Amino acid sequence: MISKQKIIENVPNVLKTVNLSGFGEKHHGKVRDIYVTDGKRLFITTDRQSAFDKVLGHVPFKGQILTKLSQFWFEKTKDIVQNHLISVPDPNVLLVRECKLIPIEMVIRGYITGVTDTSIWGSYEKGERVIYGIKFPDGLKKNQKLPENVITPTTKADFGLHDERLTEKEILSQKIVSPKLWKEMKKVALALFERGQKVCEKAGIILVDTKYEFGTDEKGKLVLIDEIHTPDSSRYWVKANYKERFKKGIEPISYDKETLRVWFKERGYKGEGKIPKMPPEFLAKMSTLYMEIYEKITGKKFIPDLTKNVNKRIKDNLKKVL
Repeated sequence: MISKQKIIENVPNVLKTVNLSGFGEKHHGKVRDIYVTDGKRLFITTDRQSAFDKVLGHVPFKGQILTKLSQFWFEKTKDIVQNHLISVPDPNVLLVRECKLIPIEMVIRGYITGVTDTSIWGSYEKGERVIYGIKFPDGLKKNQKLPENVITPTTKADFGLHDERLTEKEILSQKIVSPKLWKEMKKVALALFERGQKVCEKAGIILVDTKYEFGTDEKGKLVLIDEIHTPDSSRYWVKANYKERFKKGIEPISYDKETLRVWFKERGYKGEGKIPKMPPEFLAKMSTLYMEIYEKITGKKFIPDLTKNVNKRIKDNLKKVL
């Protein structure tokens, strides 16, 4: 892992966006720049840092780490469901096949926790016991392991808009997907989560919750798309001291965006108003956090590409592929 000072030195070289010509129409997501061309998509994972459905700043090497992690997990789970990955032509780029998007985010939770509006803990703390159409027992405490993993789906909101909660009944009554496809989505999502939990447990990490996105191919078959088990789409805790900290009512040590959310929440920001600027030291802390989770999960050392002109490197690498 590279030093904090080296990370700070690379703050000016972060990848904010990429403008390409000849690769089709550009779509601007929270973290990715996406180009659609000839039945394929270029997923360019930038260093943009999002939370509360806003872009809050840029974290050095974040895009490279998320790209490498998704590549790792796609390979680890391809026996469960097919995915859209074709190749990785650049440290920040996934070349994937075009699929028809299913407008549901499959959020899987193994623990009751969270600070966002879509988290189950916020509702449970207010006294609700039927959340996302699921009945939860009395007596649960924050950060407690649930009796079983649960699916708490949300809408797939456009950039800048908030995801909204969904229940199974709403999904079927609104005919967002067929009952047969919904049954398959649930089965696959739970299997992916269980695989992720097992791999993470061996690395001394608890996969607390995550979200999956699916599409269908030209034959109508289910395809795992977007990303999988990254710190942007998942919550990770340190396993070694989780039980001890839970008994004492202390928050678990996390390897995910919760650190970021807490930092902003302490400064009075929860998605509205002026965005506090992250200092270089905190950006380095977030970058290190991303590197650590990558190294723990994969068992490999993260070696970043230190090219200063990242835009040029991406364009040069893509010329070789398309």
